[in-house]
Amino acid sequence: ATSVIRPECGGRKPPNRRAYHCAMPIVRDFPLFPLGLVALPSELIPLHIFEERYKTMIGRCLEEESEFGIVWMADDGLRPIGCACEIAEVLERMEDGRINLIARGTRPFRIEARQDELPYPAGVVEFLEDRDEDADADLARDAHAAYADLVSQATDRTPDMEEIGAMSAYQMAATVEFGLDAKQGLLDLRSETARLRLVTRLFRAAIKRLDFVERAQARARSNGKVHFGG
Repeated sequence: ATSVIRPECGGRKPPNRRAYHCAMPIVRDFPLFPLGLVALPSELIPLHIFEERYKTMIGRCLEEESEFGIVWMADDGLRPIGCACEIAEVLERMEDGRINLIARGTRPFRIEARQDELPYPAGVVEFLEDRDEDADADLARDAHAAYADLVSQATDRTPDMEEIGAMSAYQMAATVEFGLDAKQGLLDLRSETARLRLVTRLFRAAIKRLDFVERAQARARSNGKVHFGG
């Protein structure tokens, strides 16, 4: 599928996280939300909460101002690495307890063990940190340039290069619709250098797909057929 830039949903102030502080890399009873999607740090994810167990889970997170974890339930099973999320905004509470909300990805974690004693899915998780490495200015510049080209081509707006220049690989990727395998691949990497290298390839591939679609549409409008070169 062609990658598309998603509109920004800024302006939502994140709540204070109390229950799971960064100084505690391993925690028990961490709420888990298996879904058919991959969340990335800084990504904004709209969620509709309707199952009773997840109403209970989200209710606890709202009361404690704590995080929960989104984990990709892939065709071959639950992935071990997920993304912790905070509740950025509650959009709607319904009379039957259903909730529409916006979650924001915060940090990656690994599931060390599943727990069944709580009324919702939970586990023992380890929060993951990147390995120490020197920044690669050239690689970051290439990634930012590729992202700017994609933004310009996909949205017809002029990107703010100063703003883009301050963005991490996660922050850039969080605004683009990639395939789930690609997003999980980013989440699995413990190196910003490796993530920048991967998003650069993804952005350039997305630009090529957009170029092809535009050429195909132009040719189809001209004579009803798409001609391939060679």
